[in-house]
Amino acid sequence: MNYSNSKISTNTHIKLYSNMLLSRMIEEKMLILLRQGKVSKWFSGIGQEAISVGITMAMENNEYILPMHRNLGVFTTREIPLYRLFSQWQGKANGFTKGRDRSFHFGTNKYNIVGMISHLGPQLGVADGIALHNLLDNNKKVTAVFTGEGGTSEGDFHEALNVASVWKLPIIFVIENNGYGLSTPVSEQYNCKNLSDRGIGYGIESMKLDGNNIIEVYSKIKEIRKKIKKRPQPILVEFETFRMRGHEEASGIKYVPKKLLDKWVKKDPILNYEKFLIDSKILTDKNINSIKKDISKEIELNINKAFDEKNIISTIDKELNDVYRDFNFEPVQRSSVVEEMRFVDAISDSLKESMNKYNNLVLMGQDIAEYGGVFKVSEGFLDLFGKERVRNTPICESSIIEVAMGLSICNRKSIVELQFSDFISSGFNPVVNYLAKIHYRWGQNADIVLRMPCGGGVGAGPFHSQTNEAWFTKTAGLIVVYPAFPDDAKGLLISSIENPNPVMFFEHKALYRSIRGNVPKGYYNIEIGKAKLIKNGNKISIITYGLGVHEAIKVVEMHSIDSDLIDLRTLNPLDEKCIIDSVKKTGKAIILQEDSLFGGIASEISSIIMENCFEYLDAPVKRVGSLNTPIPFETNLEKQYLPFDRFEKELIELLNY
Repeated sequence: MNYSNSKISTNTHIKLYSNMLLSRMIEEKMLILLRQGKVSKWFSGIGQEAISVGITMAMENNEYILPMHRNLGVFTTREIPLYRLFSQWQGKANGFTKGRDRSFHFGTNKYNIVGMISHLGPQLGVADGIALHNLLDNNKKVTAVFTGEGGTSEGDFHEALNVASVWKLPIIFVIENNGYGLSTPVSEQYNCKNLSDRGIGYGIESMKLDGNNIIEVYSKIKEIRKKIKKRPQPILVEFETFRMRGHEEASGIKYVPKKLLDKWVKKDPILNYEKFLIDSKILTDKNINSIKKDISKEIELNINKAFDEKNIISTIDKELNDVYRDFNFEPVQRSSVVEEMRFVDAISDSLKESMNKYNNLVLMGQDIAEYGGVFKVSEGFLDLFGKERVRNTPICESSIIEVAMGLSICNRKSIVELQFSDFISSGFNPVVNYLAKIHYRWGQNADIVLRMPCGGGVGAGPFHSQTNEAWFTKTAGLIVVYPAFPDDAKGLLISSIENPNPVMFFEHKALYRSIRGNVPKGYYNIEIGKAKLIKNGNKISIITYGLGVHEAIKVVEMHSIDSDLIDLRTLNPLDEKCIIDSVKKTGKAIILQEDSLFGGIASEISSIIMENCFEYLDAPVKRVGSLNTPIPFETNLEKQYLPFDRFEKELIELLNY
């Protein structure tokens, strides 16, 4: 290896070596502890230290790095106290996740590091979001994000590269090509000569470097970082290296040919660099022994501190309270001045009010800028707020949701418009595994609203008509809002944007231009989690939301039914008190949902009623929902699928029970 570089000072040479050695010696200690049963799992980065250390030392400490589970050198080079790392790996309180996640599945804004999740791909889009914040802030910071050669096969990788290229984001994409994805060799993972060639297809400058040469890594990343600071752009770097141990220790390396291992043993990044430092008289054997002794002492001191720490004891309340970021709702009173608006116009008005209030709020979605969105919700926004804050996106739901997560890490609010709620399936992973879990895992909130135009009754077929709220009401960490009236839509959307937690905001397409109402002018909010009693009665409780509210009103008025009619407005959190109080009064309950019947929110509400109101019931709780089929296109088939005709019959039968 060629280590000559006259621009590198003696102190830097020693620091590069010491940081690599620290990472290696911690790993060697962890392997001993693993065999002793004192840690549960370990993903070794032995042989890959030059990449982690070289990149981290080439970056500024206030620039974000998004590493993988073999990048211990990133964490140690950023000088995270070792006892905190040891506590993290043992699931203790001085770690970063309160025992809720393991390994490097955590982030820390103090050290500008955002760790991975096991699904690998989402961190690339999250890095795009951090880079977008840096671009909007014009702070000249660069972001670096790691993936392995296996991760380059994931859709998130390709989406993230494309978004970064289109938006000219200041980001370094790092591929650690270490030869194997668990046991699968690279020959079975991709069919191009170099993974760096993939960047060229996205219009990204790309290169391949020796990942075991610490000087090449450090020097080239410094050069790349300088280039990006001068002219924001993404750059892709593939580092050729090798994984000297198993994917994790339990898997072993029997599948690796001995010749291949022997070849890479000779390319050890630490031993080769150590020889260079001795030959160059930068260090002596005595110096090296002293460095190793100091590191060993530091490791033992910190590991003992972690061992002495008591095991975590938590409570159910603590666990539940950490799912969401604390938020104190501060009501803003409605103006007495009102204007009649359609549902769709109330949504648009809410967005305008919020964009004016929050200068850091960014809107993203397909065709939302010049075109104004497929439902024209953001028409005219480009002239009002500019292209930086009203951003057309490529068709890549997953990556854009991840971008929103990156913006939240940098304390920016964002709203992502899903063209149709059906399309959330293309971005499902980051919603349920990243946004929903991140605050519980390491205290980072996802200050994001996902707008979800949904619902049937418009003859749009199986891919544009779903009302798929049940996918998300089940997922802890998400807030689900589903208004039925224009004034509620405006106030609840404003509250959703105020709230620092991830909100799935459902907007029924059939209501957009069919429902009108008086909407207060100006900025006001409505507390999330509070149902609304549309009608007060005594014979039966009708519980519904969205389009179901309007269909229920028709039936109630047609038959002059003496009923409570509850518009839930929010599905998670659910206003259980409102439901229970009503059913205790009336003794009968019917729940109407547009979603397919099985596994929907009506089933949960039915259980709540049975558990809390059993002694008050005069009849079985009745659920009415759509058929358990996909939603069809043809008018008669769609009408048959939807529950509204059946609702009238079921309601009358329950009244007469």
